[in-house]
Amino acid sequence: MSMTPETPLPPKGKGIELRPIPMLIFGSRWLQLPLYVGLIVAQGVYVVLFLKELWHLFAHSFDFSEQQIMLAVLGLIDVVMISNLLVMVIVGGYETFVSRLNLQGHPDEPEWLSHVNASVLKIKLAMAIIGISSIHLLRTFIEAGGLASGKTGYTETGVMWQTIIHTIFILSAIGIAFVDRLSNIASEEAKHSASH
Repeated sequence: MSMTPETPLPPKGKGIELRPIPMLIFGSRWLQLPLYVGLIVAQGVYVVLFLKELWHLFAHSFDFSEQQIMLAVLGLIDVVMISNLLVMVIVGGYETFVSRLNLQGHPDEPEWLSHVNASVLKIKLAMAIIGISSIHLLRTFIEAGGLASGKTGYTETGVMWQTIIHTIFILSAIGIAFVDRLSNIASEEAKHSASH
């Protein structure tokens, strides 16, 4: 019985040498880097907007009615939630599609980043969009009290469509979560059958 030498595996931590075309295709992921840097710039713009809105609220704190203060605070919450969405896209997207951040053991590592993948990121983004839509809808409902008097920029049709779109967001998120659950069950069954 002749013994054939096994092909040695590359040492741990060393990369596998790719042919030119696969290397080009794999390296093309770095084209996304300017997009994530652009989102960081957009986050900076949202910080400026937040400070501007906060100053506006502070300057008019004695002039505004309770409803106006509530609407201003909801505007601040809206900016924060959009900023959270940006962080999820920047950090999660970079980690999933570009390169590892190597944050294991870092005290500030986000809890959700340890198990992030494309499916988890999709569900988290859907939930963040629903949260943002909820804030917009709440602001609309607060201002919709003036529909009869005509003191608001909203119409009944506009409020109805905003509610319908928010409901579609919720149904879409439920659909994404359901499909993701089905794919997880299918992959678990495949692993289980392969082990037997």
